[in-house]
Amino acid sequence: MSGAAECVVTGVGAQGDGLAICAGAPVFAPYTLPGERVAGRVEKERFVVEAVLEPSADRVAPVCPHFGVCGGCLLQHWAAPAYLAWKRDLVVAALAREGVETEVAPIVDAHGAGRRRAIFHGRQYGSRTVVGFAERKSHAMVAIDQCPVLSPDLREALAAARAVAQALAPLRKPLDLHVTATGAGMDMDVRGSGPVPAGLLMDLAALADRFALARLTRHGELLTQRAAPFVMMGRARVHLPPAAFLQATARGEETLARLALEVVGPAKRVADLFCGVGTFALRLAETARVAAFESNAPAVSALLKAAPSVPGLKGVEGEARDLFRRPLMAEELKRFDAVVIDPPRQGAEAQAQELARSSVPRIAYVSCSAQTFARDARILIAGGYRLLGVTPVDQFRHSPHVELVGRFER
Repeated sequence: MSGAAECVVTGVGAQGDGLAICAGAPVFAPYTLPGERVAGRVEKERFVVEAVLEPSADRVAPVCPHFGVCGGCLLQHWAAPAYLAWKRDLVVAALAREGVETEVAPIVDAHGAGRRRAIFHGRQYGSRTVVGFAERKSHAMVAIDQCPVLSPDLREALAAARAVAQALAPLRKPLDLHVTATGAGMDMDVRGSGPVPAGLLMDLAALADRFALARLTRHGELLTQRAAPFVMMGRARVHLPPAAFLQATARGEETLARLALEVVGPAKRVADLFCGVGTFALRLAETARVAAFESNAPAVSALLKAAPSVPGLKGVEGEARDLFRRPLMAEELKRFDAVVIDPPRQGAEAQAQELARSSVPRIAYVSCSAQTFARDARILIAGGYRLLGVTPVDQFRHSPHVELVGRFER
């Protein structure tokens, strides 16, 4: 189906596109809002909008000049109240699809000062170096000169990434440049370059000084360091491994940790599953003994090195363990009176099955996917747990990604 057409947008789908019916067939209409009448053309199952004939009262001016071309943000045109209500509804719908009934609290806006980590892409087009993000549903690159969703601590991140990519341009490799804001300055890890010739190392060191980078690494290999990058997890100073995973915003981390600790309550022995560098473990240890598990050995090592320097922690032990292949078994879980679990987007089906067989009184389930959370929640409920409530959290502003914390009790 193709050609000029008009349609009315009836809703917004889970990936952020408007939903409409055009000539009797459903279509996705990017960058549109519920109730809008739009004109354009149909290309396969997508509606390419050429004019918004009747805009929604919730339509607002985007905050970034790259919006609509850059694929990073999809919803800058939607006013905050309606946008946040839609995000909460995504959680409600995901739970309903799995037949899970519970109270869904109002969504918490946790954007805070903005995102503290970003992955820029660097590509060579002839003699031109382009650094930015990909277009939506494309490998084509958008050269960007600003990104308003980033924290002020990353105000020089794009310029630094561009300079490093230009220095590595002779290698003619596609680059990913991971930049993280830390207490010691920006930390950058370059992926995709291959070995860096000795002749370029001095150039990179000079750029690190110019942009006050705390550290510059290549696939985790140290190239130059001015100061050890660190973040604070509660009272603990954690020295980060290169390209370490962190929650997207500092406010998001604080919010998720607060909600998880509320679920754990007075528990004295807690397991932290998929612990990362200690987002929850180092806070939990203020009042409980914690055993932390994570497949990434450098992350576990960073957590364990940070804990002894904090007076008054109850004790933290850790193990590098692949919880997908070797979940903690029900027998191993007997020694804990609470569990915090924060798996990646695919969820933790195998671990949920073992938790369902366990006798752990409380579980705080932190998730970045409402769909896989709902699946795992159904497993836990079938095992005898009650899901007492879910709190959605938005730290990925202008995107369809929503996080949440669920409270399970026996």
